[in-house]
Amino acid sequence: MKKPRVCILRTAGTNCDAETAFAFGLAGAQAELVHVNLLAAGGRKLDDYHILALPGGFSYGDDIAAGKVLANELRCKLRESVERFISAGKLVIGICNGFQILVKSGLLPGNAQWKQEASLVINDSSKFEARWVHLRIPESVCVWTEGIGRVIYLPVAHGEGKFMTADTASLRCILDKRQAVVTYCNEDGSAAVYPANPNGSQADIAGICDATGRIFGLMPHPERHVQSSQHPFGGRGRKSAEPDGILIFKNGVRYARKLL
Repeated sequence: MKKPRVCILRTAGTNCDAETAFAFGLAGAQAELVHVNLLAAGGRKLDDYHILALPGGFSYGDDIAAGKVLANELRCKLRESVERFISAGKLVIGICNGFQILVKSGLLPGNAQWKQEASLVINDSSKFEARWVHLRIPESVCVWTEGIGRVIYLPVAHGEGKFMTADTASLRCILDKRQAVVTYCNEDGSAAVYPANPNGSQADIAGICDATGRIFGLMPHPERHVQSSQHPFGGRGRKSAEPDGILIFKNGVRYARKLL
């Protein structure tokens, strides 16, 4: 069976690229680490891939603001190829720093393409938050979370993870269009307060998608829970036969196979 090809975009400061490639490999895809300069120079063509993944880390040292420099490179250096990639019905996922990049480039929530409508700002605690969190997956249009429909458990590790929209109307648009894909919650699925919501995000939002459901970004790290041994309690108490993070990657790969 042919495998979907995944472009794992990396640059100076990216540090979760290998783990993300490993997760996609477990899910049945063929992943390649590709430096942004290689794409910009034409050494690799985004057209040759089925999934674009922006992994976690601290791209360019989070200079200016987390993810801002690489977001500008997407918009200014790779705009044409990214637009062609999306128009072809392909998939994009941004994890942690990758989510920050997608939001600050304007690709998410994507209701005014390439115009920034939201941001991820400094946590309410004013410190780096690293812990495991419970996440509710409400009904949405996102292909990456299709069929999960329950509370999952993933780690977060960020200093700028508070999701904020430009105004109330923008937040209402995300909620009304079912683009709020992942929300922080308590173990029983009830509304979260700190530290269950580690950053103070509006509406407890931990991840969103665009209107098509194919572009997805989230602050938690699904690539850090793709094997049972990665669970903080050795997998005890899990509600699924599979680690929660791998479900997201398998959904993406399953959808991408339609493009082969």
